[in-house]
Amino acid sequence: MLISSPTDALARFGHALSDPTRARVLLTLRDGPAYPADLADRIGVSRQAMSNHLGCLRGCGLVVARPDGRRTRYELTDARLGHALDDLLDVVLVVDPACCGGEDADGATASSADGVMVSTASAPTEGVRV
Repeated sequence: MLISSPTDALARFGHALSDPTRARVLLTLRDGPAYPADLADRIGVSRQAMSNHLGCLRGCGLVVARPDGRRTRYELTDARLGHALDDLLDVVLVVDPACCGGEDADGATASSADGVMVSTASAPTEGVRV
């Protein structure tokens, strides 16, 4: 097992959060372990896509696979990751939609289905709670 430097650990965490599907998986796993098929159904992606995302999250050291009979369930490697995600969600950010991908072609505000990512198209310097 390779122990990451703090910088490498943050880079891996950032890489994991850079994809909306992986971010939703991590947010879902805050509530407890889940099976890949259930995660795929809940998030609305194919099982193959979920498998690829879980492989990435395992590689980043953020989730672990635990055998459960003939199935495998996934959970956060450390409960403190769930607390860190909660803390990140409580941060108020100043968002510039033009550079963060928060604006569609019509200039409308983007928001994920679970309300995790919010941006404002009309006021780039307005604080946004994520």
